[in-house]
Amino acid sequence: MKALVTGAAGFIGSALCKALIARGWQVTGFDAMTYAAHRGSLEPELSAGQMQLIEANICDGRAVSEALAHVEPDCLFHLAAESHVDRSIDGPETFLDTNIDGTFTLLQAARTLARRKPAFRFVHVSTDEVFGELGADGMFSETSAYAPRSPYAASKAASDHLVRAWQHSFELPVLITNCCNNFGPRQFPEKLIPLMVLKALRGEAMPVYGAGEQVRDWLHVEDHALALITVAERGTVGETYLVGANQELRNIDLVRQIAAMMDERRPEGAPHARLITHVEDRPGHDFRYAIDASKLRTELGWTPQIEFETGLAATVDWYLENRDWWQPILDGTYRGERLGLAT
Repeated sequence: MKALVTGAAGFIGSALCKALIARGWQVTGFDAMTYAAHRGSLEPELSAGQMQLIEANICDGRAVSEALAHVEPDCLFHLAAESHVDRSIDGPETFLDTNIDGTFTLLQAARTLARRKPAFRFVHVSTDEVFGELGADGMFSETSAYAPRSPYAASKAASDHLVRAWQHSFELPVLITNCCNNFGPRQFPEKLIPLMVLKALRGEAMPVYGAGEQVRDWLHVEDHALALITVAERGTVGETYLVGANQELRNIDLVRQIAAMMDERRPEGAPHARLITHVEDRPGHDFRYAIDASKLRTELGWTPQIEFETGLAATVDWYLENRDWWQPILDGTYRGERLGLAT
């Protein structure tokens, strides 16, 4: 089986490439190598000749068409996206370009391949944020109404709608997944978990938005990668599958757990909880997300394998042991500054 993975050098994309290779797929990555991409995340696989990487933008129709014609993948996994809510508040234009126009470009090019290769599949990877926010109760399901509340979520919702329209109008063989918050190694340090680990390591304030009462469902990135492969291999064309772990946690409790783990690993800086600082909440901060992944579990047999506490401890250790991966980022494209302050 041959796969083309957009956003391959990103957090989830690189985990998916590794998982595909482990299962015997022939993998080609496609990535514009913007700020959140990290070639080092794929360097072992690239050096070993286990995959190829095409450096191009999904908005470049010619590059996309050439890649599809060259690779002729059995499955296109579409993960390339601008994905940080705070950045979408500060500058929404890029999110519209990549998440909407880029998806359109891929869909158009994929139509040509699908006509030549009936078994081809287009797996579109989306987010639970397209459904808006939940109160204290309830969970998102495949039938939840769309109610995006940030430029990021709105751009992803638009891309979901495009994918469904191309399936109905042009019979493109698509599948859609919507996933909860991911965590694990090789995540860009603007995201909550790596940001807190690196702030604690450097003895800097660990900023928590508002009171930190927001609740998220956390899934290890390796479990997400296996879910995507399961959908590609066994999913029904035209269907949507929600991916979640039923591991809900308030942001403040997560940050406290990280502080406690840092106390164990770097006792000279303890107590790290003293670094926790409550800062002004970001505009339109959704209160709670939760996923009902029963369809994926019952119909396709996928279940997450990594418990949150175990995965979090391993993630903290990874960042402490892999300074060569994240230090160039902090020296260059992102220094841990606050984002999402625009109103």
